[in-house]
Amino acid sequence: MDAYSGYNQIMIHEDDKAKTSFIIERGTYCYKVITVGLKNARATYQRLVNKIFKEQICTTMEVYVDGMLVKAPRRANHIKNLAKAFSVLRKYHMKLNPRKCTFGVSFG
Repeated sequence: MDAYSGYNQIMIHEDDKAKTSFIIERGTYCYKVITVGLKNARATYQRLVNKIFKEQICTTMEVYVDGMLVKAPRRANHIKNLAKAFSVLRKYHMKLNPRKCTFGVSFG
């Protein structure tokens, strides 16, 4: 499954917003969310998915920066594992890219 890493935005802590400030002719601005172009954006996003899926990682899931793999030794367990993953995604208001999601892939 492919998460929208650009869409699932992580809010920047209020104290850190000033560290992202920049000046243009219309004034001084700062970022409110971590954008893809910021230095640690990918690492921060990886820490986020690691944290929210900590119970499933290495047992029923593998998570990468913007990709997730839900796994199960038996087909019957796979549906239950997918439901748990979707539940966590819903809880944290994360979105998936349906064009890049693939379901029912067997190993080997």
